Amino acid sequence: MKLKTLSTAIILATVPMTGVFAAALDRSGQSIAAFLQPGNYFEAGISILDPSVSGKAKAAYGGGNLSDMAGDYYFPSAALKIQATDHFSVGLLYDQPFGADATYSVHDPLVALGTGLFHANGEATAVDVTTQNLSLILGFQPTENWNIYGGAAYQTIKGDVQLRGAAYGTATTFGGYNANIDEDGAVGWLAGVAYQIPEIALKASLTYRSEVEHTVNAKESAIPAGAIPAIINNPALAGKAATGSTDITTPQSINLDLQTGIMANTVAFANVRWVNWKDFALRPYAFGVASAIAGPSVGQPNGFDLVAYTDDQISATVGVGRKLNDKWAGTFSVGWDSGAGNPVSTLGPTEGYWNLGLGLQYSPTAQTFIAGGVKYFWLGDAEAQPASMFGTSNAIADFEDNDALAYGLKIGYKF
Repeated sequence: MKLKTLSTAIILATVPMTGVFAAALDRSGQSIAAFLQPGNYFEAGISILDPSVSGKAKAAYGGGNLSDMAGDYYFPSAALKIQATDHFSVGLLYDQPFGADATYSVHDPLVALGTGLFHANGEATAVDVTTQNLSLILGFQPTENWNIYGGAAYQTIKGDVQLRGAAYGTATTFGGYNANIDEDGAVGWLAGVAYQIPEIALKASLTYRSEVEHTVNAKESAIPAGAIPAIINNPALAGKAATGSTDITTPQSINLDLQTGIMANTVAFANVRWVNWKDFALRPYAFGVASAIAGPSVGQPNGFDLVAYTDDQISATVGVGRKLNDKWAGTFSVGWDSGAGNPVSTLGPTEGYWNLGLGLQYSPTAQTFIAGGVKYFWLGDAEAQPASMFGTSNAIADFEDNDALAYGLKIGYKF
């Protein structure tokens, strides 16, 4: 059964919404599919997420309703692949692999007055993290079937965090903490292998991406008076250097992508992704000095991290793509994400998801296409905890029955 005529439908499996609302800070899914397209190829896409994530503070923290705290966001992607010779190819891939955007607001006046997630001045707990990734990939194809590839990835990261409320300040007085992380760039690497049988639309690839180690000088401060805020503003009060660097290591990951023809004009595809969030931790310098002082009072003798996770993330997507005619093709997919542990950080209070996706592609010519898609996410229920409770079963709020919509648009050109 020859399925070469399916080339336009096959591309649809890469509609840019692989991750979108994955566990921890995972966002783009870091797909390598564009580099594995035949011949010379260019694509550009954008994904947009519209989440609804609300919850309720536990009774000890005011019991108030926490309205939608997940901000809408979008992220672009682009790729250029050149088949330089029959045996060598080169690619340039851009995406925004990790990120976060959350701001808490409340409806209960008791919570607004400081018994929960907010400080009495009404400022909100918030986080905004952005990364960018540019990967240069070289591929060697010893035969038509095999592709061995690897390369370097330049990654930037920046972010802002502010903590407010008694949830962060009753015992540890971090309820007025601020951190601004200026953009930093660092280099990682990737490597992989792919196998294909074009006649039956079979493709399989396995890609490893390394950790990327950043060292930044975070600008930290604390608003309220007290011993712990004073140490955050000046770690020298605790006998440490007045300023120091902060290490941020974005996690290693593995992607497995599969695709095969199953009948005339129809392919099945699957993606499985593993991300090593269990070993990720963020402890800004001054925050770490202060947490080492405050930690014993909350059962954390070695201090605590601002953000950390207990589990690695595993996600999977399976689906089918079908060529409807010479110009139109469509896909249907089902996705699942394990989450990265529960309870979770208050800065991202969801625990995995299930989703359903639909995609449609229009090819006005044999060389060009426009693809779009939509996914609906059922977000996993989660208990949220501040940094000082990490590693325990304690939590300050419940987030249940939340969902999200994602939209994607991509254009492509084969030349």
